[in-house]
Formats: sequence, structure tokens, C-alpha cells
Amino acid sequence: MIPIKPVGNDTPAPRSAADPAQAALAFLKPGSLQLTALPPLSLYVHFPWCVKKCPYCDFNSHEVKGSFPEQEYLDALRADLESALPLIWGRKIYSIFIGGGTPSLLSAGGLDRLLSDIRTLLPLDGAVEITMEANPGTFEAEKFRSYRASGINRLSIGIQSFNTEHLKALGRIHDGDQARKAIDIAHANFDNFNLDLMYALPSQSVAQARQDIQTAIDFAPPHLSLYHLTLEPNTLFAKYPPAVPDDDTSADMQDMIAELTGAAGYQHYEVSAYARPQRQARHNLNYWQFGDYLGIGAGAHSKLSFPHRIVRQARYKHPQTYMEHMRAGNAIQEEGEIGRAALGFEFMLNALRLNDGVPVNLFAERTGLSLNFIEDSLNAAENKGMLYRDHKLLRPTELGRRFLNDLQEMFLSE
Repeated sequence: MIPIKPVGNDTPAPRSAADPAQAALAFLKPGSLQLTALPPLSLYVHFPWCVKKCPYCDFNSHEVKGSFPEQEYLDALRADLESALPLIWGRKIYSIFIGGGTPSLLSAGGLDRLLSDIRTLLPLDGAVEITMEANPGTFEAEKFRSYRASGINRLSIGIQSFNTEHLKALGRIHDGDQARKAIDIAHANFDNFNLDLMYALPSQSVAQARQDIQTAIDFAPPHLSLYHLTLEPNTLFAKYPPAVPDDDTSADMQDMIAELTGAAGYQHYEVSAYARPQRQARHNLNYWQFGDYLGIGAGAHSKLSFPHRIVRQARYKHPQTYMEHMRAGNAIQEEGEIGRAALGFEFMLNALRLNDGVPVNLFAERTGLSLNFIEDSLNAAENKGMLYRDHKLLRPTELGRRFLNDLQEMFLSE
């Protein structure tokens, strides 16, 4: 963490005098927060294209129509990063995540250029974790060797299932054999990778879910992300809902996952995350511990802390619109300060996802507020048996983890 100097102006400077939203933010009076140190800073890079839009996906992704403007987009990313430098000057980057979309559509040369631009503009921690999302069906052994040589040291592979029929139901472009081949290529080139799988899939039985999870475990990945399929608004699945397992069957799947991952030596450290010792996702831990992140690329979001305020930003979502605005000098569509009333909830919304919780003093360190600010909600959660706390630790109980949404909502009233 970076100690904060007692003097100086932490107000984000506007990138364009013609942008009234930026200018207004620049002249806000200092807030009443008192951050004594800035949190770790991560970088998120969004790649907005994919081969095919999946019917369950609500991410900012767009189907490639023949080709995509790789060089033009890389130009925009570099300009975006350059324009953000005054907001993060002197701060080191502890993790980088290249997400999408399907970033593994980038050419080997394109990815190398992206990482070179980042290294040129930003100081990186010596142990920086650089993760790239990749989907089976886009795996080419030579290209992934080049990705590794360029500096990617962790892959996150979107397997979702090994069952070809379930993959078809999910609209995935790969089959079970391609999923296995992708993991073999990852094993050959990376010593750190994550497998993304989903359960409670359309028409999936507990036995089929068990086979998926056991197959993933047999590959011995350092990290597993296991997500319950949700029918998100504004997706094809929301409009035409498939037949999915009922709540009792989903609960049986969750019990099965706990059994298999525990027996295989994985620590269930976050709602959907399981890791071998010392293999937790550094980038995602920073989110859950209410760290800072700079997001560049179409639709990317940022959370940046200053001595007396915490600011959020959002870039324009559509790739073409983003690139046009970036050429004009400013791709930020929305920017604003997180108010005191929202900080307690936002911190707890993230921290309560961690099964082992967070240190008590992290609340004041990351929000600039006293823990007394959420005292009533803490007491209420304790009285319901959903939260454990002592002088060192805040963490959800087993009951709190089971009814996590209810526990998180208790902090909305603050």
C-alpha cells in the first residue's frame, strides 16, 4: 500500500475542458473521508469481441463479424491508459486481468504489443499476476506459447462443462474434446491456471454435474471457479428460459461440490472460488477486499481511491463508440464519487463473499470511515447468527454464507 502524504490535491483532473461532467467532478469540495493509505491497485483490460454470444451471457461482448479492428483497438487502449495516468501516478500495479469477450482472439503480436504498452506506462510489482481469459475453440498451441513468452503467467479457461450436449445447450462453440485439449495446452505452457465451470445447467442431473467437477479436478488445476448458472436479465435465456434444476437439486450439487473439492485439497475461499494452497486469484482477492482497480477498454469500470474520496468510472460500452470517443480524447461515459452512505454496503458486499472474512481494521483502511459507521448492522447480523466478529476479524458464519444475499442486504440500511 502507498502511504498518503498529508498535503496535496487528490481531485481527479478533467481530461477535457469540453466535458462538463469531468469538469464538475474536478471542482468538487474535498469529501469527509480520511484514508490513511491507498489500497493495492489492479488493472483490468476489456476485450469486447467473441466468436459467438452465449445465451446466458450478460457481459459486454460482441460477435466478431469476419474480423475485428485489432490495431485500432490497441491504439485506443494505449491512449486510454495514458489519459488515466494522472489519476494513478506513482502507484504500482499488483495484478492485471485481460477479460472479455474472448481475449484469446488476439494475435500473438497484438497481445505482445498490449503488454509492452502496459509495461512502458506503468510500474509493475515484481510478483505481478497477469491473467488472460481464454475459451476452448480458440486454443492454438503455438499462439499460447507466445502469450506465455509475452508475459501472461495465468490463464482462466472458460470450460463451463465437459458434456457436449450441455455445451450445445449453453451455446458454446467448443465440445468436450476441445475442452480437454485446451487444458492440455494450458498445462504444457502455464503452471498457474483456472478452470471456469458452471452447474445447474439445463436438464443437468447431479450425477452429470459430479462427472464435470471430477473431470476438472482430475486435471489438477491450481484454481477452480464453479458458478451456479443464473438467468440474467437482458439475455436470451431470460427471454426464453430453459428447464433448469430446481432448488433442491441445485443444493445437492453444491453439497457434492463441497465434498469433491474438499477431498481433493482445494480451499473454498470465496463463494465460487476454490484454490490449492497459495493459488488464490490475486486479482479477484483485490476486488473482494475493496482494493482499487483501473479499467480500460470498452465498457470497463474503475474504482480509484484518493485521500478524501473514492471515485468510480465507466467507459463507453460499444467498441466503436469507445474508440471514437478515445480518438476525441475521452472515453469515460460516467464518473462520480461514491457517497459515504454507500461505502459501508459496498465494502461488506465484497468482503462477505470471503469465507474467512477480512481483518477488522481493513474497513477503516479501505473506506476512510470508522467501523462504528456500520455498528447497527453488524450488531443485527451478529444477533441473527449470520456474522462472527472479534477484535481482529469480520467473517460470515455458516448460516451467513448460506443466506449471503440476506446478510449483505442488512448493510444497505447504513
